[in-house]
Amino acid sequence: MSLEPVVAISAIEHYAYCPRQCALIHGDGVWRDNRHTVRGSRAHRRVDSGEHRHERGRLVLRAIPLWSESLGLTGRADAIEIQDGRVWPVEYKAGSRHGMTAALQLCAQAMCIEEMLAATIEEGFVWYSSSRRRDRIAFTNEMRVQVIDVVGAIRRQLTSGRLPVAPNDQRCRECQLLHHCLPGLASEPDTVADYVRHEVLACAT
Repeated sequence: MSLEPVVAISAIEHYAYCPRQCALIHGDGVWRDNRHTVRGSRAHRRVDSGEHRHERGRLVLRAIPLWSESLGLTGRADAIEIQDGRVWPVEYKAGSRHGMTAALQLCAQAMCIEEMLAATIEEGFVWYSSSRRRDRIAFTNEMRVQVIDVVGAIRRQLTSGRLPVAPNDQRCRECQLLHHCLPGLASEPDTVADYVRHEVLACAT
């Protein structure tokens, strides 16, 4: 079975938060910064530097490329911590927790590392800068199955050429793609052509 197209690991968090947001970003290449994304970029400056160092007795590797041939995934880890033969992926978030979105992304990173290193990774961490809290995430079998299901759903979404229904709820008000998504108009499943027509009509009014 072909695994094309290859799915970006970051798409997992976007899809878990909102499938339509995922389609716009990873299918149509739409992006627009807002205060949340700018804050996230600033919080990632240290991570994005690629600087490796020892912290708390662990070797911390930053901005490490990841991939999985079996899952058809590619991306990178914010950080990977290593100590006494054990490995932990670490994801850095500027905002607060949104359900399981970051946990699924982190679990996908762990599954990539396992394939790359022929290792077993049981847990990782998500650091939230807003609360300065480091949450431990256990990679259960149920979570791994959920990651596989989400990756399959993203791949089907990318190949379908269709935009999912806009949720038009509280998530939309804080979304950086609000004016591209037009959740008030998108009450039914739209083709990409329908979406373009909505954009043109919106600009004309």
